[in-house]
Amino acid sequence: MKTIITLTLNPTIDKSSSVDRVVPEHKLRCDAPRYEPGGGGINVSRAIRNLGGTAKTFYLAGGYDGERLRELLDAEEIDHQPVSIEGATRQNLIIYEEGTGQQYRFGMPGPEISEAEWKNCLDVLTGMDEPPDFLVASGSLPPGVPKDFYVRLARKSKEMGTKLVLDTSGEPLSLAVHKEGLFMVKPNLKELKDIAGEPAFDDESHMEKLAQEIIEDGGSEVIVMSLGAAGAMFVSKDGCERLRAPTVSIQSKVGAGDSMVAGIVLSLARGMSMKEAVRFGVASGAAAVMTPGTELCSREDTERLYEAIKEGE
Repeated sequence: MKTIITLTLNPTIDKSSSVDRVVPEHKLRCDAPRYEPGGGGINVSRAIRNLGGTAKTFYLAGGYDGERLRELLDAEEIDHQPVSIEGATRQNLIIYEEGTGQQYRFGMPGPEISEAEWKNCLDVLTGMDEPPDFLVASGSLPPGVPKDFYVRLARKSKEMGTKLVLDTSGEPLSLAVHKEGLFMVKPNLKELKDIAGEPAFDDESHMEKLAQEIIEDGGSEVIVMSLGAAGAMFVSKDGCERLRAPTVSIQSKVGAGDSMVAGIVLSLARGMSMKEAVRFGVASGAAAVMTPGTELCSREDTERLYEAIKEGE
């Protein structure tokens, strides 16, 4: 199988708990908290592990919570390599309201990263004796990291012969697409609109046209667009395919996007075609929403849903 590494510049420890009702100005009695490693690339590696694959995860880590993040990854038997920073790794807070079934997610900004630290991260990634076949960069940029970081990473990836998969948003995504080009991006509808500079979409054919223009301009070899409950659309130089998601009981949407990326990249590493890989990714994303809280996809659910998608087409 081809090799995969993931990168998380703004990792987190996800602290989750539950309470009967969220009420302002009152002391709320929560259940015992649960701590899990988090952040885009880390979650992709965790989902790949759940699906029976392996991916080494690189991430910035510092302070007490940086050490705790290492311990959490060790406990889950994730192959990982921290890149040390002075600032403290952040924590996010997720609260489940039992009375309504609503989930409240509080995301912290992350520590300030110095120029020396983010440049060292690039050096670590590009200094490997054996470059990976796939590099998945996922998640937001912490304070201090320049908006064109993923442009630099894309350039280095090409020099290494590595296929870069980018799952982020905003200006960092647009810059990487327009200034350097990538192997694959996974935007949602809003992110595709931002990349294309379009105020709105008329219909799916318009969306497909915009994606094809990005591909023709060298922005990405493949674009996989999340359509939520409708599944996904992927566009390449060979055309466009739409894959519908199976109907499942939704417990939590947390981790669905990371699970989808994990399913796609793992399948490509195993030698599947792009269509089959996206199909498996859609199944992985659907499997993730079936799990509560911050849990990711399970292998059993993913494989069952994958077969259901194939039979339904």
